[in-house]
Amino acid sequence: MPVFDGAVGLPASGAGFLLPGPAGMLEAVLTYSALPDAASPIAVVCHPHPLYGGTLSNKVVHMVAKAFGELGAVTLRFNFRGVGRSDGQFDHGVGEVRDMLAAVGWLRGRFVQSPLWLAGFSFGAFVAWSGYRRAGAQRLLLVAPPVEMFDFGRDVVDVPWMIIQGCADEVVDADSVSRWVAQQARPPRYECLDDAGHFFHGRLIPLRERIVQTWGREPAPSILSG
Repeated sequence: MPVFDGAVGLPASGAGFLLPGPAGMLEAVLTYSALPDAASPIAVVCHPHPLYGGTLSNKVVHMVAKAFGELGAVTLRFNFRGVGRSDGQFDHGVGEVRDMLAAVGWLRGRFVQSPLWLAGFSFGAFVAWSGYRRAGAQRLLLVAPPVEMFDFGRDVVDVPWMIIQGCADEVVDADSVSRWVAQQARPPRYECLDDAGHFFHGRLIPLRERIVQTWGREPAPSILSG
C-alpha cells in the first residue's frame, strides 16, 4: 500500500493508502468525482467504535462520503489507530481525536483554502464533535451521536451543524438525542428518519438523499422527520 507523507499530488480516487498519524501510519481512502481544484470543499468522515467493528468501510460512513462527493467535496475516510492497517491501539476517544486531526492536516496540506466539512457516525460523531474546533471545520455533521454514552459537554457549537438520527435506533436512543438537541444554545438542523435503526439498514439511500438535499442549504434549527 502506497504511503503519502506530504508529497504533492493525490492518490487515485477510491484507492487505499497510508498517511502519517500520531501513533504511526493511518489507513485511508480518498474519494472525489472529478479532478478537484483549489475551491473544492474537503471533508473528513469518522467511523464508529473500533472495538465493535467500526472501520472506514462502514456502510453509513461510506454513504456519508458518497453524499459529500455528490456535493463536490474531496472526501477522506480513515481508520482510527489499531483498526485495519492503522498503527497503534484504541485510546478511548483521546487518541482518536488526534488521529482525526492528523487526517485533516494531511488533507488541508493539499487544499489550503478549501472549506472543511467534518462528519462522524456514532463513536465517530463523538470524535468529530470533540475536535471540530481544533480541526478548523466550517461545518459539522453528526449521525446518530451517542450522547448518553460519551460526554458531549456543554460547549456551544459555533459553526453550522446538522444531526441525522434514526427514529428506531436500537443503540442510540432517539429521544435522548432529541432532548440533547433541544438543550443546545445554537441548535443544529435535526432530522430523524422514520423506521431507521442505528445502521440505517434499508434506509441508506434516504440517508444519502437527506444529506444531499439539505447540506447545500445553511442548516437552520429545526426538527424534521420522515
